[in-house]
Amino acid sequence: MVSLMGGSQRSLRTILLFLVLAVLLLVGLLHMYVGLFLPQLMVEVEGPPVTNIMFLKTHKTASSTVLNILYRFAEMHNLSVALPQGPNIHLGYPCLFTAHYVEGALQAGPHLGPPRQFNIMCNHLRFNLPEVQKVMPKDTFYFSILRHPVAHLESSFTYFKDYTPAFRAARSLDAFLEAPQRFYNASAGLRNAYARKGMWFDLGYDSDAPAEDAYVRARLAELERRFQLVLIAEHFDKSMVLLRRLLRWRLDDLEALCLPVGAIRSGASIADPQLRPYQSGAADILGYILRPDLDNATLRLCLRMVTPEVQYMARLYSLQFPEKPPKKIPFLEQ
Repeated sequence: MVSLMGGSQRSLRTILLFLVLAVLLLVGLLHMYVGLFLPQLMVEVEGPPVTNIMFLKTHKTASSTVLNILYRFAEMHNLSVALPQGPNIHLGYPCLFTAHYVEGALQAGPHLGPPRQFNIMCNHLRFNLPEVQKVMPKDTFYFSILRHPVAHLESSFTYFKDYTPAFRAARSLDAFLEAPQRFYNASAGLRNAYARKGMWFDLGYDSDAPAEDAYVRARLAELERRFQLVLIAEHFDKSMVLLRRLLRWRLDDLEALCLPVGAIRSGASIADPQLRPYQSGAADILGYILRPDLDNATLRLCLRMVTPEVQYMARLYSLQFPEKPPKKIPFLEQ
Protein backbone atom coordinates (compact mmCIF):
# COMPACT_ATOMS: atom_id res chain seq x y z
CA MET A 1 0.00 0.00 0.00
CA VAL A 2 2.82 2.39 0.89
CA SER A 3 4.51 1.54 -2.39
CA LEU A 4 1.32 2.21 -4.32
CA MET A 5 0.79 5.52 -2.55
CA GLY A 6 4.35 6.51 -3.22
CA GLY A 7 3.94 5.65 -6.87
CA SER A 8 0.72 7.68 -7.06
CA GLN A 9 2.39 10.67 -5.47
CA ARG A 10 5.28 10.45 -7.92
CA SER A 11 2.83 10.25 -10.82
CA LEU A 12 0.92 13.25 -9.48
CA ARG A 13 4.16 15.24 -9.15
CA THR A 14 5.09 14.26 -12.71
CA ILE A 15 1.71 15.41 -14.03
CA LEU A 16 1.92 18.69 -12.10
CA LEU A 17 5.44 19.27 -13.36
CA PHE A 18 4.27 18.61 -16.92
CA LEU A 19 1.39 21.07 -16.51
CA VAL A 20 3.68 23.73 -15.10
CA LEU A 21 6.10 23.30 -17.97
CA ALA A 22 3.24 23.42 -20.46
CA VAL A 23 1.92 26.65 -18.94
CA LEU A 24 5.40 28.18 -18.99
CA LEU A 25 5.78 27.14 -22.62
CA LEU A 26 2.43 28.69 -23.53
CA VAL A 27 3.30 31.89 -21.68
CA GLY A 28 6.59 32.03 -23.52
CA LEU A 29 4.92 31.46 -26.88
CA LEU A 30 2.27 34.07 -26.08
CA HIS A 31 4.95 36.57 -25.11
CA MET A 32 6.81 35.85 -28.34
CA TYR A 33 3.59 36.09 -30.38
CA VAL A 34 2.64 39.41 -28.80
CA GLY A 35 6.18 40.68 -29.22
CA LEU A 36 6.20 39.85 -32.93
CA PHE A 37 2.58 40.42 -33.91
CA LEU A 38 1.42 43.38 -31.82
CA PRO A 39 4.03 45.86 -33.16
CA GLN A 40 2.90 44.98 -36.70
CA LEU A 41 -0.69 45.59 -35.65
CA MET A 42 -0.05 48.90 -33.91
CA VAL A 43 2.33 50.42 -36.44
CA GLU A 44 0.89 53.58 -37.92
CA VAL A 45 0.54 53.78 -41.66
CA GLU A 46 1.57 56.75 -43.76
CA GLY A 47 -0.35 58.40 -46.54
CA PRO A 48 -4.04 58.45 -47.43
CA PRO A 49 -5.97 55.16 -47.49
CA VAL A 50 -6.43 53.23 -50.71
CA THR A 51 -9.97 53.88 -51.90
CA ASN A 52 -10.25 51.91 -55.16
CA ILE A 53 -10.69 48.31 -54.07
CA MET A 54 -11.96 45.12 -55.72
CA PHE A 55 -12.58 42.24 -53.29
CA LEU A 56 -13.42 38.92 -54.93
CA LYS A 57 -15.88 37.54 -52.38
CA THR A 58 -15.55 33.77 -52.48
CA HIS A 59 -18.21 31.64 -50.78
CA LYS A 60 -17.88 30.19 -47.25
CA THR A 61 -14.42 31.65 -46.57
CA ALA A 62 -15.18 34.35 -43.94
CA SER A 63 -15.67 36.68 -46.90
CA SER A 64 -18.83 38.26 -45.45
CA THR A 65 -16.76 39.61 -42.58
CA VAL A 66 -14.45 41.33 -45.05
CA LEU A 67 -17.38 42.60 -47.12
CA ASN A 68 -19.00 44.16 -44.05
CA ILE A 69 -15.76 45.98 -43.27
CA LEU A 70 -15.59 47.31 -46.83
CA TYR A 71 -19.22 48.47 -46.74
CA ARG A 72 -18.55 50.52 -43.64
CA PHE A 73 -15.28 51.84 -45.01
CA ALA A 74 -17.12 52.98 -48.14
CA GLU A 75 -19.83 54.79 -46.21
CA MET A 76 -17.35 56.41 -43.81
CA HIS A 77 -15.30 57.81 -46.72
CA ASN A 78 -18.29 58.60 -48.96
CA LEU A 79 -17.15 56.14 -51.65
CA SER A 80 -19.26 54.63 -54.43
CA VAL A 81 -19.95 50.88 -54.33
CA ALA A 82 -20.68 48.64 -57.33
CA LEU A 83 -24.03 47.26 -56.13
CA PRO A 84 -26.31 44.64 -57.73
CA GLN A 85 -28.89 45.93 -60.15
CA GLY A 86 -32.54 46.18 -59.19
CA PRO A 87 -33.78 43.56 -56.70
CA ASN A 88 -30.67 41.36 -56.99
CA ILE A 89 -28.27 40.77 -54.10
CA HIS A 90 -25.41 39.27 -56.18
CA LEU A 91 -23.54 40.62 -59.18
CA GLY A 92 -24.87 37.97 -61.56
CA TYR A 93 -23.56 34.97 -59.63
CA PRO A 94 -23.24 32.13 -60.58
CA CYS A 95 -22.94 33.44 -64.14
CA LEU A 96 -19.68 35.08 -65.17
CA PHE A 97 -19.72 38.75 -64.20
CA THR A 98 -20.54 41.38 -66.79
CA ALA A 99 -20.80 45.13 -66.22
CA HIS A 100 -24.55 45.26 -66.77
CA TYR A 101 -25.08 43.47 -63.44
CA VAL A 102 -24.02 46.70 -61.65
CA GLU A 103 -26.69 49.28 -60.92
CA GLY A 104 -25.97 52.51 -62.80
CA ALA A 105 -22.89 51.19 -64.61
CA LEU A 106 -24.30 51.37 -68.12
CA GLN A 107 -25.61 54.72 -69.29
CA ALA A 108 -28.94 54.88 -71.09
CA GLY A 109 -29.65 56.93 -74.17
CA PRO A 110 -28.85 56.94 -77.89
CA HIS A 111 -25.17 57.79 -77.38
CA LEU A 112 -23.76 55.22 -75.03
CA GLY A 113 -20.66 56.33 -73.18
CA PRO A 114 -18.19 54.20 -71.25
CA PRO A 115 -19.54 52.42 -68.16
CA ARG A 116 -19.53 54.35 -64.90
CA GLN A 117 -16.69 53.42 -62.56
CA PHE A 118 -16.91 52.80 -58.81
CA ASN A 119 -14.55 52.85 -55.84
CA ILE A 120 -15.49 49.58 -54.17
CA MET A 121 -16.60 46.21 -55.57
CA CYS A 122 -17.17 43.44 -53.05
CA ASN A 123 -20.47 41.60 -53.65
CA HIS A 124 -20.53 37.97 -54.74
CA LEU A 125 -19.59 37.54 -58.38
CA ARG A 126 -17.84 35.02 -60.60
CA PHE A 127 -14.60 36.72 -61.56
CA ASN A 128 -14.30 37.98 -65.14
CA LEU A 129 -11.41 40.44 -65.29
CA PRO A 130 -12.18 42.27 -68.59
CA GLU A 131 -15.71 43.08 -67.41
CA VAL A 132 -14.57 44.04 -63.90
CA GLN A 133 -12.05 46.46 -65.42
CA LYS A 134 -14.89 48.26 -67.20
CA VAL A 135 -16.35 49.48 -63.89
CA MET A 136 -13.22 49.73 -61.72
CA PRO A 137 -10.39 52.30 -62.05
CA LYS A 138 -6.98 51.30 -63.39
CA ASP A 139 -5.28 51.75 -60.00
CA THR A 140 -7.71 49.37 -58.24
CA PHE A 141 -6.29 47.15 -55.49
CA TYR A 142 -7.42 43.54 -56.10
CA PHE A 143 -7.59 40.98 -53.31
CA SER A 144 -9.53 37.85 -52.36
CA ILE A 145 -9.76 35.20 -49.64
CA LEU A 146 -9.36 31.41 -49.69
CA ARG A 147 -9.88 28.61 -47.17
CA HIS A 148 -8.59 25.07 -46.68
CA PRO A 149 -10.54 22.96 -49.23
CA VAL A 150 -11.70 20.39 -46.67
CA ALA A 151 -13.10 22.98 -44.27
CA HIS A 152 -14.56 24.83 -47.25
CA LEU A 153 -16.43 21.74 -48.47
CA GLU A 154 -17.77 20.99 -44.98
CA SER A 155 -19.09 24.53 -44.63
CA SER A 156 -20.52 24.56 -48.15
CA PHE A 157 -22.36 21.29 -47.61
CA THR A 158 -24.03 22.59 -44.46
CA TYR A 159 -24.91 25.99 -45.90
CA PHE A 160 -26.01 24.99 -49.41
CA LYS A 161 -27.57 21.60 -48.54
CA ASP A 162 -31.06 22.67 -49.61
CA TYR A 163 -29.93 24.58 -52.71
CA THR A 164 -27.35 22.40 -54.44
CA PRO A 165 -28.69 19.26 -56.20
CA ALA A 166 -25.54 17.22 -55.48
CA PHE A 167 -25.73 18.01 -51.75
CA ARG A 168 -29.50 17.67 -51.53
CA ALA A 169 -29.34 14.12 -52.90
CA ALA A 170 -26.79 13.00 -50.29
CA ARG A 171 -27.91 11.84 -46.85
CA SER A 172 -24.82 13.32 -45.19
CA LEU A 173 -21.42 14.76 -45.99
CA ASP A 174 -19.84 11.37 -45.33
CA ALA A 175 -22.21 9.77 -47.85
CA PHE A 176 -21.33 12.46 -50.39
CA LEU A 177 -17.58 11.95 -49.89
CA GLU A 178 -17.86 8.17 -50.18
CA ALA A 179 -19.18 8.46 -53.74
CA PRO A 180 -19.23 12.06 -54.99
CA GLN A 181 -19.61 10.93 -58.61
CA ARG A 182 -22.92 9.33 -57.63
CA PHE A 183 -24.37 12.69 -56.56
CA TYR A 184 -22.53 15.25 -58.68
CA ASN A 185 -23.65 15.72 -62.25
CA ALA A 186 -22.22 18.57 -64.31
CA SER A 187 -25.34 18.56 -66.49
CA ALA A 188 -27.35 19.82 -63.51
CA GLY A 189 -25.99 23.26 -64.31
CA LEU A 190 -24.62 26.12 -62.25
CA ARG A 191 -26.61 25.25 -59.13
CA ASN A 192 -24.09 22.44 -58.62
CA ALA A 193 -21.16 24.87 -58.65
CA TYR A 194 -20.92 24.81 -54.85
CA ALA A 195 -20.30 21.04 -54.88
CA ARG A 196 -17.07 20.91 -56.92
CA LYS A 197 -14.02 23.18 -56.53
CA GLY A 198 -16.18 26.07 -55.38
CA MET A 199 -13.35 28.55 -54.88
CA TRP A 200 -11.89 27.67 -58.30
CA PHE A 201 -15.32 28.36 -59.80
CA ASP A 202 -15.60 31.73 -57.99
CA LEU A 203 -12.22 32.70 -59.41
CA GLY A 204 -13.77 32.37 -62.85
CA TYR A 205 -12.39 29.00 -63.87
CA ASP A 206 -14.06 25.80 -65.03
CA SER A 207 -14.52 23.55 -62.01
CA ASP A 208 -15.06 20.55 -64.32
CA ALA A 209 -11.80 21.04 -66.24
CA PRO A 210 -9.27 18.19 -65.87
CA ALA A 211 -6.71 18.90 -63.16
CA GLU A 212 -3.76 18.88 -65.57
CA ASP A 213 -0.54 20.31 -64.19
CA ALA A 214 0.10 22.80 -66.99
CA TYR A 215 -3.47 24.12 -66.86
CA VAL A 216 -3.46 24.58 -63.08
CA ARG A 217 -0.05 26.26 -63.03
CA ALA A 218 -1.07 28.69 -65.79
CA ARG A 219 -4.24 29.67 -63.92
CA LEU A 220 -2.32 30.15 -60.65
CA ALA A 221 0.17 32.39 -62.45
CA GLU A 222 -2.75 34.49 -63.70
CA LEU A 223 -4.06 34.90 -60.17
CA GLU A 224 -0.66 35.91 -58.85
CA ARG A 225 -0.39 38.61 -61.49
CA ARG A 226 -3.85 40.02 -60.82
CA PHE A 227 -4.35 39.85 -57.03
CA GLN A 228 -2.04 41.90 -54.84
CA LEU A 229 -3.12 39.94 -51.77
CA VAL A 230 -4.96 36.70 -51.01
CA LEU A 231 -6.21 36.38 -47.45
CA ILE A 232 -6.29 32.94 -45.80
CA ALA A 233 -9.33 32.23 -43.63
CA GLU A 234 -7.36 30.00 -41.24
CA HIS A 235 -5.01 32.95 -40.61
CA PHE A 236 -7.65 35.63 -40.66
CA ASP A 237 -6.16 37.97 -38.04
CA LYS A 238 -2.74 38.01 -39.66
CA SER A 239 -4.33 38.41 -43.08
CA MET A 240 -6.27 41.44 -41.89
CA VAL A 241 -3.12 43.02 -40.49
CA LEU A 242 -1.47 42.65 -43.90
CA LEU A 243 -4.57 44.06 -45.58
CA ARG A 244 -4.67 47.02 -43.22
CA ARG A 245 -1.09 47.91 -43.97
CA LEU A 246 -1.43 47.54 -47.75
CA LEU A 247 -4.60 49.65 -47.79
CA ARG A 248 -3.16 52.14 -45.27
CA TRP A 249 -6.10 51.88 -42.87
CA ARG A 250 -6.16 53.32 -39.35
CA LEU A 251 -7.20 51.33 -36.28
CA ASP A 252 -10.67 51.71 -34.80
CA ASP A 253 -12.51 49.65 -32.17
CA LEU A 254 -16.18 50.19 -31.61
CA GLU A 255 -16.82 46.86 -30.01
CA ALA A 256 -16.63 48.07 -26.40
CA LEU A 257 -18.83 51.05 -27.22
CA CYS A 258 -21.65 49.11 -28.90
CA LEU A 259 -21.89 45.58 -27.53
CA PRO A 260 -22.96 44.21 -24.15
CA VAL A 261 -21.60 41.02 -22.60
CA GLY A 262 -23.02 38.09 -24.55
CA ALA A 263 -23.74 40.23 -27.60
CA ILE A 264 -23.09 37.39 -30.08
CA ARG A 265 -26.30 35.40 -30.53
CA SER A 266 -27.77 32.71 -32.70
CA GLY A 267 -29.21 34.50 -35.70
CA ALA A 268 -32.63 32.89 -35.28
CA SER A 269 -32.87 34.27 -31.71
CA ILE A 270 -32.36 37.93 -32.68
CA ALA A 271 -35.70 39.73 -32.44
CA ASP A 272 -34.85 42.79 -34.54
CA PRO A 273 -35.17 41.72 -38.22
CA GLN A 274 -32.75 44.45 -39.31
CA LEU A 275 -30.03 42.78 -37.21
CA ARG A 276 -30.94 39.19 -38.10
CA PRO A 277 -28.49 37.60 -40.58
CA TYR A 278 -29.71 35.38 -43.40
CA GLN A 279 -29.88 31.70 -42.44
CA SER A 280 -29.32 28.86 -44.92
CA GLY A 281 -29.47 25.09 -44.61
CA ALA A 282 -28.43 23.73 -41.22
CA ALA A 283 -25.94 26.55 -40.63
CA ASP A 284 -26.52 28.91 -37.70
CA ILE A 285 -25.23 32.30 -38.82
CA LEU A 286 -24.50 34.40 -35.76
CA GLY A 287 -25.48 38.02 -35.26
CA TYR A 288 -25.23 40.77 -32.66
CA ILE A 289 -27.44 42.64 -30.25
CA LEU A 290 -26.66 46.16 -29.03
CA ARG A 291 -26.38 47.68 -25.58
CA PRO A 292 -29.77 49.03 -24.45
CA ASP A 293 -28.40 52.26 -22.95
CA LEU A 294 -27.06 53.93 -26.12
CA ASP A 295 -27.91 57.53 -26.91
CA ASN A 296 -29.42 58.25 -30.33
CA ALA A 297 -26.18 59.29 -32.04
CA THR A 298 -24.25 56.30 -30.69
CA LEU A 299 -27.14 53.99 -31.55
CA ARG A 300 -27.05 55.09 -35.19
CA LEU A 301 -23.30 54.49 -35.31
CA CYS A 302 -23.55 51.08 -33.67
CA LEU A 303 -26.43 49.99 -35.87
CA ARG A 304 -24.19 50.52 -38.89
CA MET A 305 -21.50 48.41 -37.24
CA VAL A 306 -23.69 45.35 -36.60
CA THR A 307 -26.12 45.43 -39.53
CA PRO A 308 -25.76 42.15 -41.49
CA GLU A 309 -24.48 41.95 -45.05
CA VAL A 310 -27.73 41.87 -47.02
CA GLN A 311 -29.44 44.62 -45.01
CA TYR A 312 -26.36 46.84 -45.26
CA MET A 313 -26.22 46.33 -49.01
CA ALA A 314 -29.85 47.47 -49.20
CA ARG A 315 -28.96 50.52 -47.10
CA LEU A 316 -26.09 51.52 -49.40
CA TYR A 317 -28.30 50.96 -52.44
CA SER A 318 -30.88 53.45 -51.10
CA LEU A 319 -28.15 55.98 -50.31
CA GLN A 320 -26.58 55.74 -53.78
CA PHE A 321 -29.81 55.46 -55.77
CA PRO A 322 -32.52 57.30 -53.81
CA GLU A 323 -34.60 57.69 -56.96
CA LYS A 324 -35.01 53.91 -57.35
CA PRO A 325 -37.30 51.60 -55.36
CA PRO A 326 -35.53 50.23 -52.27
CA LYS A 327 -34.39 46.64 -52.35
CA LYS A 328 -36.78 44.12 -50.85
CA ILE A 329 -35.24 41.44 -48.65
CA PRO A 330 -37.47 38.34 -48.95
CA PHE A 331 -36.32 36.54 -45.81
CA LEU A 332 -37.24 39.59 -43.69
CA GLU A 333 -40.76 39.67 -45.10
CA GLN A 334 -41.66 36.08 -44.27
